[in-house]
Amino acid sequence: MNKKINTDIEILKSLNPEQQKATSHINGPLLIIAGAGSGKTRVLTSRVVYLIKNNVLPWNILALTFTNKAAKEMKHRIAELIDLQSADRVWAGTFHSIFARILRSEAELLGYNPYFSIYDADDQLSVIKKVMDLLQISKQQYSPQAIRAVISSNKNKMMSWRDFLKTADTPFDKKVVEVFKEYELYLKNTNAMDFDDLLLNMVKLLSLSNEILEKYQNKFKYILVDEYQDTNRVQYHILKLLAKAHQNICVVGDDAQSIYRWRGADIRNILDFQKDYPHGKTIRLEQNYRSTKTILKASNSVIKNNKNQIEKALWTENHEGDLIDVTECEDDRKEAEYIAKQVMEKSNKGLMKKDIAVLYRTNAQSLALENSFRMRSIPYVVVGGLSFFKRKEIKDVLSYIKLLINPLDNEALIRIVNEPPRGLGKTSIDHLSAFGRHKGISLFESFEIAEQNPNLQKRATKASKRFAGMINKYRELISSTSPDVLAKNLIEESGLIEMYEEISTDDSSDRLNNINQLLTDMSLYFNSNDELTLNDYLQQTSLATDYDEKDTSQDKVTLMTLHTAKGLEYEQIIIAGMEQGLFPLIRSEFSKDEEEEERRLFYVGLTRAKENLLLTYSRKRMKFGEVSNQIPSRFLEEIDSELLNFPNRRALTANGGRNNKKMNDFLSSLSNKKTPSKKNWSSEKKSEYNQIPQEENYSQINPTNERNDNAHLKVGDKVQHSSFGIGRISGLKGSGPKRQAVVRFDTVGRKMLMLKYAKLKIIE
Repeated sequence: MNKKINTDIEILKSLNPEQQKATSHINGPLLIIAGAGSGKTRVLTSRVVYLIKNNVLPWNILALTFTNKAAKEMKHRIAELIDLQSADRVWAGTFHSIFARILRSEAELLGYNPYFSIYDADDQLSVIKKVMDLLQISKQQYSPQAIRAVISSNKNKMMSWRDFLKTADTPFDKKVVEVFKEYELYLKNTNAMDFDDLLLNMVKLLSLSNEILEKYQNKFKYILVDEYQDTNRVQYHILKLLAKAHQNICVVGDDAQSIYRWRGADIRNILDFQKDYPHGKTIRLEQNYRSTKTILKASNSVIKNNKNQIEKALWTENHEGDLIDVTECEDDRKEAEYIAKQVMEKSNKGLMKKDIAVLYRTNAQSLALENSFRMRSIPYVVVGGLSFFKRKEIKDVLSYIKLLINPLDNEALIRIVNEPPRGLGKTSIDHLSAFGRHKGISLFESFEIAEQNPNLQKRATKASKRFAGMINKYRELISSTSPDVLAKNLIEESGLIEMYEEISTDDSSDRLNNINQLLTDMSLYFNSNDELTLNDYLQQTSLATDYDEKDTSQDKVTLMTLHTAKGLEYEQIIIAGMEQGLFPLIRSEFSKDEEEEERRLFYVGLTRAKENLLLTYSRKRMKFGEVSNQIPSRFLEEIDSELLNFPNRRALTANGGRNNKKMNDFLSSLSNKKTPSKKNWSSEKKSEYNQIPQEENYSQINPTNERNDNAHLKVGDKVQHSSFGIGRISGLKGSGPKRQAVVRFDTVGRKMLMLKYAKLKIIE
């Protein structure tokens, strides 16, 4: 930009010096390292406003966020500071929503039509099960969930089924290749993309020709990316392609909060930004506006132990604040009772329950907490439960609309054809499917000409024709009827509402209320803009993230995993289960990368707190049906001792308590213990962790449950072993008490285990 830069902009006056620098840097690559609570959202929004004030056209700005909620908040703020028209013209949204919008306009170049369906994880799983049936692959022997996970993982690494074939060296991997190939063909034939395809197809689109690439490089001359540490390799490549021409890319993130490695996030993206853009500038936002000095000192003292990081140190002008409480409990049940008691005390002193959050490393920990909260009648909400848009009745309604828009969507058709029942059983559907394949037509077209199908009974033929006729009736009304009215009339005629009314139970009443809520939401959505279509609504519901649906407004204590807590803040944070092997998880003992990610997760948990922090751990915990002795997490030792307080001193020792220094000495002693090698891990740690020894010694152990042969396990299942950590079953043999599994563990490689003693737990 050759025009003179206007720095006399009101918005800069409300920012601190580093925020001003980040906002007013216009041209060239920029990395903004935004520490927790440092106002990054404000800076992102201010930067967009600043660009527009300096004559950058709004439609030349691409602002990518990780939630739809963040994008909406950004547009709302821009509208307040400039005008609604400018805000609407900025391309602000999640990676998936923005790329879905682009792909719809360019769909034909990739062999799709613009009305392609978007499949979520549930839809993917449904397709994979159908493909497995088609290929006659046993769902009992090979887990569909595991196959789905491997396919998604490969797509996130930009690997096709052909690429995966080159490395497939186990029976499970070879079955994955078969399913992967047919799964991709199925999606193409039904005009559908899954979430991973929205990214992969964007790469394909930009790689089709220089003309297409230049079109979008010139369209998005200024690129802003939020939460850059959470991007995966496909997103990284898209951004590299888009930014190559103008180099005006600004990424905002915090490597210390990179906690989604298991979901494909690649921390290299942010750590290597300066290598990718040697002439880029780095600005650090280190002033924290959220937490007390004590909390920030504790957070800094923990994260400094990570070697793989960009140096930074959070500071604040907030007050010193209380010391961080650390409490040892007898067992996990007592721990839950203690936490519930602390919540009651805080509440009685005037703290709103919605200002308190209890965080934990694994979902299984919530059970004891929920039981204690219910016993004390403490209102709570577990964040991360079933999403509204994943509820059965909601997916049914949306599937009706999907089929209306995209008659090729077999998943939508099969889902709703008997919701409510229409007398079309599995045999009739199989005949219709086979007829369609024989004729080379879609399943819906097979319904339309059901009278030509010699294998259908007369009743099934009539039901098929009647169903297709209903859908076609409303397809013809799309251009002449308002979308919300069309959807309402279709759902009423479908019989879905009448079915739930006739069932007349509490459950059916809840489902009916949910349908009404959805139809109301659609009405509000379309009333906001008369140019919006049913396809627009489907897209925004398909791409809704769990975070977008979190409702923490009611006065209830929030229970959630540490991963779910990212991006949130509370007056009081309680982190339960601060024990070695639980947090950090046991697998981190063998992997430096895993250990550092676990430490970043702890850092995220600490920095959610504004005023108070309570950390708890137990001496004993139930694991896989047995009591296990626990020791405190090494992360506790990493917090400076002068920042800690131990109110429950009697629980710490048998002789009535210790002062802070002695407790710190005890924790420090943990770090002096030699970490065992993979070879002798079980024998060295057996007494400390009370875990079962290596499989070579299983014959010496008396089983606690003679009938537990883990018969439900399948090849491909992801499992957890109490000593070896996370692994995936690659083979099974034998039966009953002699049943064995070959498991490839992340930490110790291949192991042959007697299932009678191994007590493997499926974790997905």
